[in-house]
Amino acid sequence: MKSRVRAVAHRGDPYLHRENTLPAVSAALTAGADDVEVDVRLTRDRVPVLLHDQTLERLWNDPRRIDRVTLEELEEVAAPGLRIPTLDEALRAVAAAGGARLMIDLDEDGPAAATWRTVSELGLQDRVAFCGPVAAMLAVRELAPEAEISLTWNRLQLPKQRLLAELRPSFLNPPFGLVDERLVASVHDAGMGLATWTVDLRRTMRRLLALGVDSLTSNRIALLRRTIDQYRA
Repeated sequence: MKSRVRAVAHRGDPYLHRENTLPAVSAALTAGADDVEVDVRLTRDRVPVLLHDQTLERLWNDPRRIDRVTLEELEEVAAPGLRIPTLDEALRAVAAAGGARLMIDLDEDGPAAATWRTVSELGLQDRVAFCGPVAAMLAVRELAPEAEISLTWNRLQLPKQRLLAELRPSFLNPPFGLVDERLVASVHDAGMGLATWTVDLRRTMRRLLALGVDSLTSNRIALLRRTIDQYRA
């Protein structure tokens, strides 16, 4: 039996529902995601909410920056059946749905403290993992010595040993275009798993599985789940 490869849903199931919303999270869980990746930013009153962009414009037709809007004001930003959820709400949804986890993507270190506080207050430390660039993941590691971290990385060269020793990432997480046999071997030799993103074509999924990757992130989570399961059969 081949080792288990994690299927990670990118911002939920964005082909069925608007990304980073509770319906998108729920659909990804139904489709069999091992982890549901979401982006977290802070409102003006420092509440962690699910949003990728710095502004509300692309998804919600509102030009304001999220850090200029309070949670109460954010309740007015909605579409039929859709709204921007808090991290608390997303965590509760995942916790109620079997063994899946929430993969919290932090682009910067600013939201780390409020994010970890929300996770800890709910007692869901074992139901989350984190991904993001160096500064954000160092902030997470300082707050959460045992948290699983996937270090987003955009170079063929591995991180310096000093950084790896400080950060202790479980996965190195480059974009799929950088992944080849040599990189997979180097990452495994360094004691990490190889995660990659964002993979939406079946043939690319199969190529990466054959190379020995350990985690795949996709906008097409149902296709990814089927492809991984067929590969393991």
